[in-house]
Parts: sequence; structure tokens; C-alpha cells
Amino acid sequence: MKILLLAGVINGFLAVALGAFGAHGLEGKLTEKQLDTWGKAVDYQMFHTAAILAVGLLMTKFQAASLTWAGWLFLAGIIIFSGSLYIYSTTAIRTFAMITPIGGVCFLIGWVLLGTAIVKYL
Repeated sequence: MKILLLAGVINGFLAVALGAFGAHGLEGKLTEKQLDTWGKAVDYQMFHTAAILAVGLLMTKFQAASLTWAGWLFLAGIIIFSGSLYIYSTTAIRTFAMITPIGGVCFLIGWVLLGTAIVKYL
């Protein structure tokens, strides 16, 4: 629980920092399409940071494997989905774009598990 809350805090910080870096540090260095890809990575990182924080808070009330798995899958999704998009947008190496959907699947499974926990425990 505590580690997921800390992961959420760290990812929130990183999402804001990376968003600012993309808007100010990469402007004029990347194409518009590359900046859009960077922005998508930031958006998904922040959305799922909120989800990790929600899972961590729910875990203070309920101990459920589905919550634990949801939190870790959201974190894995951030690393794989957003991470691959950050690298792809700055390098244009297509291999990174091809692994992005794996992170998306992590997000989807995480949402299903979070929903399952909510239905079961709330």
C-alpha cells in the first residue's frame, strides 16, 4: 500500500516535470507529431498516477489481491506505455512504438481489476 502511494507521488512529480520539459525543453527540437506523442505519454502517465493513488488509498480500507494487482499493473503500464512513447518520440525508433500496446493492455487489466474490487468491497 505505502509503496504504491509513493509510486503515485513519484509518478505525479515526473509527469509534471516531463510535461514541462516537453513543452519548453523539446519545443523546436521535435516535430509537432513527436511533441504530440510526448504529450500523450504525459497524459497517460498522469491519468494512471491518479489511479495508483486511488488504489493505494482503497488499500488502506480493504486488503484485496485485485487492488494490489491493479496498482502494479497501472505502474507497469506507465513504464511500458508512457516510457516507450517518451523514447519513441525522441528517437523515432519504431521498436519502441511497437511495445506501447503491451502497456495499454496493462492499463486495461488494471482497470478491470480495480472495478472488480470496487464491486466486491464497496
